[in-house]
Amino acid sequence: MKRGIFLFLFLLSINWLFGQEINVVHRGAVGDGVKDNGKLFQQIIDELSLKGGGRIIVPAGQFLISPIQLKSKVELHLQKGARLLGSIDRDDYGIPPLSLIKVLDADHVKITGSGVIDGRGRELMKEIFKKLEAGLLQDSDWKVKRPTESNRAHVVYMKNSEHVEVRGVEFRDASTWVLKIINSDQLVFDQIRVESTAYWNNDGIDLDNCKNVRVTNSYFNTADDAICLKSESRDGFCDSIWIENCTLRSSASAFKMGTASYGGFKNITVKNIRVFDTYRSAIALEAVDGGFIENIDISGVKAVNTGNAIFIKLGKRNKDDVYSRVENIRIRDVYVEIPAGKPDAGYEMEGPVLKYPPGFVQQTGKIVSVSPWNHSTKETSVQLYPHNVFPASISGLPGHYIKNVILENIEMVYQGGGDRRKAFMPIDSLHIITEAADSYPEFSMFGELPVWGLFLRHAEGVALQNVRLKILHPDYRPAVALDDVRKVDARGLLIEGSSSKPDVHVIRSSGVLRN
Repeated sequence: MKRGIFLFLFLLSINWLFGQEINVVHRGAVGDGVKDNGKLFQQIIDELSLKGGGRIIVPAGQFLISPIQLKSKVELHLQKGARLLGSIDRDDYGIPPLSLIKVLDADHVKITGSGVIDGRGRELMKEIFKKLEAGLLQDSDWKVKRPTESNRAHVVYMKNSEHVEVRGVEFRDASTWVLKIINSDQLVFDQIRVESTAYWNNDGIDLDNCKNVRVTNSYFNTADDAICLKSESRDGFCDSIWIENCTLRSSASAFKMGTASYGGFKNITVKNIRVFDTYRSAIALEAVDGGFIENIDISGVKAVNTGNAIFIKLGKRNKDDVYSRVENIRIRDVYVEIPAGKPDAGYEMEGPVLKYPPGFVQQTGKIVSVSPWNHSTKETSVQLYPHNVFPASISGLPGHYIKNVILENIEMVYQGGGDRRKAFMPIDSLHIITEAADSYPEFSMFGELPVWGLFLRHAEGVALQNVRLKILHPDYRPAVALDDVRKVDARGLLIEGSSSKPDVHVIRSSGVLRN
């Protein structure tokens, strides 16, 4: 009897591990790029789910699908030459959140193979605009900025799921974030490719309050952040995230955590990433909504033609009394080249240029520190914000310090060329630099800074170990400013090519060790 029960359970497990396979063509799917196969795919998914799991085989071909939902113990496998084409009819996507593929409250789901899942964001947006102009679709923002995210579709939207594997597949052209993953656990993304420059908000992958996630051996080319960790609610946080051997290109930031930082982030490891042609930061760590950042280990970063090397920010956008907390960060073995021009110039969807805030008028001869406005709205009255190259920065708030940061074996090479005729902020104006406490966190948020290499403010327990700042062309500014810092060991700081002396300026600080 016991052997019979064991055999039965074993056969059930085999059904999932090797499970029933259904080739969609054998069920009538047509890969001509015209016939909508969405309902057929969903029927197969539901059938396999009822039988305990299995694998859907998609062979070579162009398979148009309306949105589908994967279910527990079901694998979607795309063979070489297989391409899933998302519907471009907004009505097919129903109510928000919109997504071509959903994974909700599921376990042991897989998306594998060597095919392509194409959200067709460009074509979908054209159809959405047609509906908006005809009054067939409502949207609060489309005339002043762009259609809201509630009217734009992800390629994959996953929530409250666990034990999910995504391997080998290429994801293309969402009309918003490509892979949005919420409150999920035990996830693997390996050898995937994301090519999404179709529209704004094309983040490659967003992990929101997720735990035990690996993103490895993958490539991202995106019109917004490439890999982004978020924490949209106070009752959750990201924990134990491992990112390794990835190549990132972005018209925003390459690796980023924060923006949405209500809960927090801890035990995050990033290793061996390559960054190129990226508008904003290679590394951006931000807690600005009352959340926390702790125990972060980043190593082996090489970034070329990137607007900023490292940006670490503690801010306060939240309206309650809670302050964010940022501590215990180690960043090592990093090489970044920062150009004088716009690193993503010429890409289909460039990051927005900086502008003065609406209504602001710059007065000739008056030195004012103002946070730039980098929104991509259709506002035409604002003026461009001229600026020189921005330095790396680590910045908390008065009385709320970023704590315990180690920068080790870091080399930042700046093209330089800072010109006071373009923008001028003298070093004796450090005390007036805007805190921009409630501004959107971005390396440019302090506007023109009076240094070209490193800006360190409201921080405690920072160690600079073999940190080399190199500038290739003269800049009117010195290299480094330390403002309101405590216990900073800068004896490992090396500066090359600076024409302004002294190289390092320290104000309102204590416990600073220098050579």
